Amino acid sequence: MEKVPLLGKTLEEVQVLVRGLGMPAFTAKQIVSWLYDKKVTSIDEMTNLSLKNRELLKEHYEVGASAPVHEMRSVDGTVKYLFRTPEGDFIESVYIPDNDRATLCVSSQVGCKMNCLFCMTGKQGYTNSLTATQILNQIYSIPERDTLTNVVFMGMGEPFDNLDAVLKALTILTSDYGYAWSPKRITVSTVGLRKGMERFLEESDCHLAVSLHSPFPAQRRELMPAEKAFSIMEMLEILRRYDFSKQRRLSFEYIVFKGVNDSMIYAKELVKILRGLDCRVNLIRFHAIPGVDLEGTDMDSMLAFRDYLTQHGVFATIRASRGEDIFAACGMLSTAKQQAEKKQTEN
Repeated sequence: MEKVPLLGKTLEEVQVLVRGLGMPAFTAKQIVSWLYDKKVTSIDEMTNLSLKNRELLKEHYEVGASAPVHEMRSVDGTVKYLFRTPEGDFIESVYIPDNDRATLCVSSQVGCKMNCLFCMTGKQGYTNSLTATQILNQIYSIPERDTLTNVVFMGMGEPFDNLDAVLKALTILTSDYGYAWSPKRITVSTVGLRKGMERFLEESDCHLAVSLHSPFPAQRRELMPAEKAFSIMEMLEILRRYDFSKQRRLSFEYIVFKGVNDSMIYAKELVKILRGLDCRVNLIRFHAIPGVDLEGTDMDSMLAFRDYLTQHGVFATIRASRGEDIFAACGMLSTAKQQAEKKQTEN
């Protein structure tokens, strides 16, 4: 019989399962403490549970943590981890150290339905959505887990297309019984799915990052097909209803492509459409991917773009490129691994 993972369960869910097994109610808090505070890898390590209760628990459940199957380390300290799902697919996480910060970029799906022109994960197509177990395992099972200061949901997949699992993971990360993190340590990125975004804003206090990439709807549609279903203008209308001046931060991700969206026309339009919103714009250098005729712009153009935004009231930063020597673009390592395994099978 396949055992059910404990990792990814909320306190309430653990309370239900211990009741179902006839175990004392207080054991639920002990179990979640072993999981999210002490981060054990086996039920045998839960030593304040009686031997009888540990054996009973082991009949039906397991911790459910699984180590990365591959890793690539960059000269700049960035580490890309590859995890295998129970179905045999691959997902990526990226550990990014930066002075006193250590950020982990996690995935929420295997592949992605959004099919953005510039994204390698989108080229894979969509295979599956991750469970809360698989999302949290990316944090739980890396050697650097106790040094993390921030987590960003900017890896493979569209988080709002898998919102139930993402919200459950966020609940565990921010609950007193779980990781007890401040929501300010977590950012969730989206291309802009209306229902998901509204629900996220109501049910979570974590930061929101919106993939923008062009202020002109017609061009954004060419880069990001999701624009057809939910336009950037509609999105901005909804975002204006919320207060981002306090703890929660709103940011817009803007990959700068040479000769595509890097001129002052775009900077001026960004200032126009973002006027009145308490937000920041993160300018990102493009990492080339196979089969896509797009190039990253030069640093002088990025600096001029940033300076124009800042001078006109839109706080903007240039995100440092990391891990360029280790399949920097999201989805490249998992794609390479899938292709290698496919080739091996065929041979």
